[in-house]
Amino acid sequence: MAKDATVIEVKGASSAKLDGPNKVLSPPSQLSGSEEGGYNSEKNPFADPVTAEHWREVYEKSQYECRHVYNPTLTWTEEEEKTIIRKLDWRICLWACIMFFALQVDRGNLAQAVSDNMLDDLGLNTNDYNDGNSIFRLAFLLAELPSQLLSKKIGPDRWIPIQIVLWSIVATAQCALTGRVSFLCTRALLGVLEGGFIPDIVLWLSYFYTARELPIRLSYFWTSLSVTGIITSLLAFALLHLRGVNGWAGWRWLFLVEGLITLLVGIASFFFMPASAVQTKSWFRPAGWFTDREVGIVVNRILRDDPSKGDMHNRQAITFKLLWEALKDFDLWPLYIIGLIEFIPSTPPTQYITLTLRNLGFSPFTTNLLTIPYNFFHIINLLLITQLSENLNERAYVALLQPLWTLPCLIALRWWPGAVVDKWGTYALVTVLTSYPYAHAILVGWASRNSNNVGVRSVSAAMYNMACQAGSITAAYIYQEQDKPLYKTGNQNLVIINVLVIVVFLSTKFYYVWRNSRRDEIWKGMTEQERKDYVKNTKTVGSRRLDFRFAH
Repeated sequence: MAKDATVIEVKGASSAKLDGPNKVLSPPSQLSGSEEGGYNSEKNPFADPVTAEHWREVYEKSQYECRHVYNPTLTWTEEEEKTIIRKLDWRICLWACIMFFALQVDRGNLAQAVSDNMLDDLGLNTNDYNDGNSIFRLAFLLAELPSQLLSKKIGPDRWIPIQIVLWSIVATAQCALTGRVSFLCTRALLGVLEGGFIPDIVLWLSYFYTARELPIRLSYFWTSLSVTGIITSLLAFALLHLRGVNGWAGWRWLFLVEGLITLLVGIASFFFMPASAVQTKSWFRPAGWFTDREVGIVVNRILRDDPSKGDMHNRQAITFKLLWEALKDFDLWPLYIIGLIEFIPSTPPTQYITLTLRNLGFSPFTTNLLTIPYNFFHIINLLLITQLSENLNERAYVALLQPLWTLPCLIALRWWPGAVVDKWGTYALVTVLTSYPYAHAILVGWASRNSNNVGVRSVSAAMYNMACQAGSITAAYIYQEQDKPLYKTGNQNLVIINVLVIVVFLSTKFYYVWRNSRRDEIWKGMTEQERKDYVKNTKTVGSRRLDFRFAH
């Protein structure tokens, strides 16, 4: 064996204390959920035979689809694990990014369409535009939880491709819009069909990645949002030049072509989404993606990171009882509150960037090209802030960089007198503002990590995204028709909300630190046997387990 190959061995737990459902480590105050993420002998929660047998019984009872390859004594090298992760990135994460590209194409091309005088063509104004965005967000919000429950029942590998195909049909049909009613109807249908897509994808990714790996992959996921912005800006530059061809406006060609692109992604997704690591073989992929040994490594590394990932199978519906218990988990609500307000300060300037540039005197084609720089810097900042969070093992303080970035920009946008006459200076200011370090990947991974249960994780992902959509609905009404073109009142309100976001982040950090310290006191007062009995026999699930520590 090569000298640099690290063997992950399984030893007895005679010298270790059980300090959490995910770890064999002491003391529990050093842990934050499953955040350590390694798989050496000290971090194998199944090292104790009693614990290993307990989880075997759990997996059998739940009929977990990967239970036949569960192996508490399996060992593998560091190089083998790196090879596995590379395969997962190319086959799982990459396709997740492509599907998110399809979502963002149809979710984001409205801003490009309005740069081609779509509102004037349809007899609409700024308030109609706001109504369309709000109806979309509301429909998106209301569909989040039902979509997630359906996805858990039939599997995200089936439901997500169906979603993409259905919304691509509606997106394509937008080329035939005739006025306010058809505009609002298509916005509502798109919201219903796209709602739930993001938590569905997060759930699917959690089947293949550890808690420590997930936020980085989610940063790639949301990087595709900005990549989509760049690609569609270039595509819009070409498609909007088709104005007059066949008597159509350029924005009609935009909806038609981009909707058909999404349709192709949806059809392909039926063939590129395996249900789990043990289900990659099919009639069109007879060899599968992994060898038998690789399947064992993929499954066992996930279970050693978080044993609760096997307490439900991937076609198991969430019962109303479990749903209610997950909704009552008040320890996750601080994250939902963050989701509700975190993105309000940045949403109106981003949604209105094309209209702002048009009001400054830029042509439709120049406007779409000028949106590329902020998308590029958005990618860089997203990757940097997510990597920084993982390197420091810190979520609250790192995610706080987002509102700290947007606050001075919003202050300048509200009170800078040059916004009236200096169009390039205003463009630079708006570009810096919309290039903010996007903390969404950190927050989604944070909510997933603090759920500590497959069922709770499914609900919390939907709840967090519902909170974000509720915030987006609020944000859609910050800029009003009578406040244009500088939206001074709207920007002043954004400054106030931005300050509130900073306060909530700091309060959430304090809350989780306090909750962990309280549990530490109780846990340290128990004997080793009492701890083992608790781990084996408690009926408490999710983040409410006494041996679980919150990430913060």
